[in-house]
Amino acid sequence: MKISRLFLLGAFVALLIPPFRAWSATLDTTASGEQFVDFLAKGDFTGAAARYDKAMQAALPEPKLQEAWRSLEARVGPFMKRLHTRTVKAGGYDVALVTCEFEHAKLDVKVVLNSQDQVSGLFFLPATADADFSKPPPYAHTNSFRERDFTVGSGEWQLPGTLTLPTSKSPLPCPAVVLVHGSGPNDRDETVGASKPFRDLAWGLATKGVAVLRYEKRTKEYGTRFLAEKIKITPQEETIDDAVTAAKQLRQTEGIDPKRVFVLGHSLGAILAPRVGRAAPEIKGLIIMAGATRPLEDIILALRGELSAADQKDLSDLEMKVAEIKKLTLADTNSSKIVLMAPPAYWLDLRAHDPVAEAKSLKQPLLILQGGRDYQVTPAQFEDWKKGLEGSPRVTFKLYPELNHLFIAGKSQSTPQEYEKGGYVAEEVVSDIADWVLKTR
Repeated sequence: MKISRLFLLGAFVALLIPPFRAWSATLDTTASGEQFVDFLAKGDFTGAAARYDKAMQAALPEPKLQEAWRSLEARVGPFMKRLHTRTVKAGGYDVALVTCEFEHAKLDVKVVLNSQDQVSGLFFLPATADADFSKPPPYAHTNSFRERDFTVGSGEWQLPGTLTLPTSKSPLPCPAVVLVHGSGPNDRDETVGASKPFRDLAWGLATKGVAVLRYEKRTKEYGTRFLAEKIKITPQEETIDDAVTAAKQLRQTEGIDPKRVFVLGHSLGAILAPRVGRAAPEIKGLIIMAGATRPLEDIILALRGELSAADQKDLSDLEMKVAEIKKLTLADTNSSKIVLMAPPAYWLDLRAHDPVAEAKSLKQPLLILQGGRDYQVTPAQFEDWKKGLEGSPRVTFKLYPELNHLFIAGKSQSTPQEYEKGGYVAEEVVSDIADWVLKTR
């Protein structure tokens, strides 16, 4: 049962736009989610509704909440008890998945919390198996690598990170890869729902003899400061500067071959990867995973088709914001307003760059990867890369029909809910990246 359509809209675009309003820290997600479920179980719908944010107050007021809960119990029987709770991050929100036992079924009550610890969404889902994705993927052998802390940059914007190094069993110095996040305040693992794609890549590649550096994104580490001081930001400060610095530091790190340092960008990081390569021609090669070729605001608008006609107000508001982005000019660069969770300077910066054209101008070799089930950056955009770079001997393309935007395998059409279930980056992807890096000399 879907309750908050507004949150669902956010989930669809979470990996494509920079959710600036999600930078501030949240409170204890587990306790907040369980408390909300306890209100429902006791029939205290007034107490539950008091936890709402404004959007939920309008979407599911107390009488409708009571009706939804009573309807649920009519179908699956009375609430029996809470079993356990797990927490994930999704689109800048904290999510508590409270597994509950009803008389005739087990359900996950999904409670979505904003940065003020208010309830922003509520879903009732079939209980999923508690796969423990904190464990290494099957292809990662923990005795084949070691990890140590690594600080990217210095001064006011230094970032904590992790360097994953192959053990002495691998030949040294070894090649290395810097991982560049998708949009939003990502952590070093690029955690999305129950998945940790950057962790998977780091452990998988290191198992095969390739060192990997991953780090907290600047908007993750300094989100509170950005909000408090109203610091304007573009992709240059948010992503490119730190990626260039990370690659430079790796070239100066013991055990790393300075002539074989690569950059891997995912989603927004893939769009920006050619700019990183242009800013640092010493980088040996670039790996582009799910790189969009269309303007992000157009992609966001295209996703509106996933929502129902009942959400017309939200859709109309989205269309108005996209139209506002299209009308931005250089005169808006210094404006303090926020449009679709980013300042005008951010959107204007993205507009000024064509990732395919910029990739064509580079001399570094490129590996361009795409998931066939990706509904956010579609295979049609992969074809744009192929068309724009057609005939270049330095470019390698690979399409994986069964993989989604996170390069996790599945059989049916990919959806935002798929991210919540978790999964590992496909072993084939890890092997292809490792083989390409090790052969690129």
